[in-house]
Amino acid sequence: MVPLTIHNPLYTAYERLLLSQLDADRLPRHVGVMLDGNRRWAKAKGAGTAEGHQAGADRIEHLLEWCDEVGIEYATLWLLSTDNLNRPAAELSPLLGIIEGAVRSLAEQDRWRINPVGALELLPPDTAAVLREAAARTAGVTGLVVNIAVGYGGRREIADAVKQLLRAEADKGKSIEEIIESLDVDQIADHLYTKGQPDPDLVIRTSGEQRIGGFLLWQSIHSEFYFCEAYWPDFRRVDFLRALRAYSERNRRYGT
Repeated sequence: MVPLTIHNPLYTAYERLLLSQLDADRLPRHVGVMLDGNRRWAKAKGAGTAEGHQAGADRIEHLLEWCDEVGIEYATLWLLSTDNLNRPAAELSPLLGIIEGAVRSLAEQDRWRINPVGALELLPPDTAAVLREAAARTAGVTGLVVNIAVGYGGRREIADAVKQLLRAEADKGKSIEEIIESLDVDQIADHLYTKGQPDPDLVIRTSGEQRIGGFLLWQSIHSEFYFCEAYWPDFRRVDFLRALRAYSERNRRYGT
């Protein structure tokens, strides 16, 4: 397991300073995190790709503990995109196994409510089953809701939401003309993978990349973004606190 903190008095003092600078009334309810940089971390360490993915998986529990610490209610973690499903089997199979192990571990703790988001039908049956079992096991858990985005793509999510909406309205006996006439954005939002949840207030991407890559395209229209240089396996509590501080200092205008 990757250490939760660096045991250095100066580092600990800096963490405390950052915590003291956070305004409890200006913290996000929902944080989305793009867990990026596992492969580059492994390459920099001279390690195998699977080792990088495992190091990234080991970091997830720490992130959720940090979310609990400051009272965040929802966390959406992007572990695997629909594009990633096209990776060579030699890389994809170990990665899916690591994701399955991480999800099982999180669910077994009964501390967080696991909610899979993504096109589960695109995943191998064993992987999809692990995600569904984790959701069923933790359905009654209160506290932090953890959206596990596996086989996720923002465009795919919107397309799936529209399809579900059209089917639901057609089942009510409405014609296509009636559906078109009544269609609005709230109806589409009600069929997203994250339906019933607030949109993310803050989206964090690690590894220095400054693009959203299809993450929560619909939901993030008014989100604040924070880009961190650290690769995901190196992402520390201090990095998380810096992101929260930056968020709390911004004047959110919601597109105005």
